[in-house]
Formats: sequence, structure tokens, C-alpha cells
Amino acid sequence: MNIGIGPLVRVCAAVALLVPAGSAWAQWQLDGANSSLNFISIKNDAVAETHSFGTLSGSVTAAGAAQLSIDLGSVDTLIEVRDERMREMLFETVKFPTASASAAIAPAILAAVAAGDTVATDLTFKLSLHGIEKSITVPVVLIGEAAGQIRVLTASPVIVNAADFGLAEGVAALQAVAGLNAISTAVPVTVNLVFAPVQ
Repeated sequence: MNIGIGPLVRVCAAVALLVPAGSAWAQWQLDGANSSLNFISIKNDAVAETHSFGTLSGSVTAAGAAQLSIDLGSVDTLIEVRDERMREMLFETVKFPTASASAAIAPAILAAVAAGDTVATDLTFKLSLHGIEKSITVPVVLIGEAAGQIRVLTASPVIVNAADFGLAEGVAALQAVAGLNAISTAVPVTVNLVFAPVQ
């Protein structure tokens, strides 16, 4: 059956309007080698130590959809046995291998940063950790850098409460096995993320 070229063109045009160019694909990809996510543990109410995750991935689309994935198995505390205990007793990486965060960046902010400006704002992230998802508001600074890169920094540490994500029992288990009097369940987190434009 010949429906003619006119209706076909109109259908294609309608589809094109529904799917803006590039909106479904990442415009910036996380540069894992130059990005970091750090968290601080406080034990016995006095000793603070900084830890990190070695494997991060993420992207930002042209529409401003930002995503970050954290490989919990890549936790790095500089002590191997402690890394193993965190993987097994705290994060339970066999069941929950990754954590993820997503946020929407307003088009005006993304355009300003893409043009090389610096913008300080609050972003609401959906954080999925240990099978639980919660919204967290994070003060961030977005910086447009050379070669079209975008850097995202926490303007101040974000406090993540282990109990909010079902991790309190894991913290207690770590405390017991290490013979400590206390480990804080309130954990300050900072990020320094670099997103490079997709070529």
C-alpha cells in the first residue's frame, strides 16, 4: 500500500521533535582517573581517617541528567584487611556491588558552565545505597574548564547517616571486630568530579 511521501515526512518530523538531538546520549563522560569521592570515618570519638573509592563512572547528558556510579568493591582505606571487612560486613558487596547517584542540572546552569562560567548551586541527588534510595540536597560548585570539561565539587562536606541506608549494623560489626569503643555513623563525604566532553 502506497501512503505517499508526505505523511511519512510528517511522521519522521514528529518523532524528531519528541527526541531532541543528543538528549538520549551522554555529552560528558566522567574522567575517572581525575575524579575522586572521599569519605571520613571517625573512631573512638577522636580519630578521623579519610577513605576513597577507586572506581567511579558517570555521565551528563545534553538535557542535564547527571549520573554517578560507585564501585563499592573499590573502597580504599589504605589497610587491606579493613577494605575486606568494609566490603563484606558493611557494604555487603556480593548483594550490593554499587551505589549510584543521579540529579538534574537546570539547562541554564549547564549552558553557563559549558560556556566556561562557574556556578554555585544546590542539587538534589537521589542516592541509592545498600538497596535504599533517598534524596539528598548537596551544595556544589560547577566549573567550566579548558577543552570543554566540567568539574563538579562539593562546596562543603555532605553528611551521610549510615542508619538511613541500613548500614548501622555493619558499622557495629566493624566496631566489634576492630575492638573499638565507637565508630561514628555520621559520615562526611566530598566529591571532585571531572566530566570530559564526548568526542
